[in-house]
Amino acid sequence: MTGVILFVGLIFGFWALDASLSSPEGFASVRDALAHNVLAKLIAWGLLSALGFHFVAGIKHLLMDAGYGVDLEGGNRKAQITVVISAVLVVLAGVWVW
Repeated sequence: MTGVILFVGLIFGFWALDASLSSPEGFASVRDALAHNVLAKLIAWGLLSALGFHFVAGIKHLLMDAGYGVDLEGGNRKAQITVVISAVLVVLAGVWVW
């Protein structure tokens, strides 16, 4: 699910990148949108949250591919750790965006 969110979020990310690099006025409009628009902040927070969870889950899968925690107990433990670390990253992203 986070991969789909990130894929769709690329539309907003590429728009912001294109607008901010087009001219000084474009940069100011993107900066103002991210500073004052609640919807833009929610989109940025959602994308950063999805990216954080996607990254942590990817590290978990890399560890499983290496043979660590492939049993039931290890899988449950890694899933719990993934949720906790992702929750911390979501909170940190929210603090940074707001």
